[in-house]
Amino acid sequence: MMVTRNLSIVAVMLVMMPLLTIVPRATRRNNEADNMASKLYSFTVKTIDGKDRSLAEYKGKVVLIVNVASECGFTPQYKGLQEIYQKYKEKGFVILGFPSNDFGAQEPGTDPEIKQFCESKYSVTFDMFSKIDVKGSDQAPLYKYLTSECDVHHDITWNFNKFLVDRSGNVVNYFPSKVTPTDTTLTKRIEELLVSQK
Repeated sequence: MMVTRNLSIVAVMLVMMPLLTIVPRATRRNNEADNMASKLYSFTVKTIDGKDRSLAEYKGKVVLIVNVASECGFTPQYKGLQEIYQKYKEKGFVILGFPSNDFGAQEPGTDPEIKQFCESKYSVTFDMFSKIDVKGSDQAPLYKYLTSECDVHHDITWNFNKFLVDRSGNVVNYFPSKVTPTDTTLTKRIEELLVSQK
């Protein structure tokens, strides 16, 4: 009788074992996603005015992170960036512009010069940050994360590469320089994230 009962218990455990292995795996994936999102929010960066800003301030926003330059063939994309910022900002969309001199030395100016150029030439009102390195040995920690650690990691190939972040802090898309800010490939994705994550 005892043997039969023990065999029944073993049989039940064998049936349950696949379920026991599946649940922790799913939980682990969720935890990993949460950790990746919280990693983005752990960075503190310098604004173009020299003040520290934690990316945690953007929790709950859909964020477009762009490395920018003032003397590049893609520089007119500032106009499109400002357009989509104006169009979607009331719905929870922000743009973070990071000037960089890494490609063709096309951002030689100082932070005040870059700010003046952006405001006078393109009427930029989205958030701009201090000039940084987006590649190489002096690569900024945020860009080290974007290029090697996040789920959508991608090398920065030129000025005006774009990373799109959802409201939970997950990097969900990468767009190369040739994808303009007003390209429907990008704007449709922004709209999807704004609607699906209200």
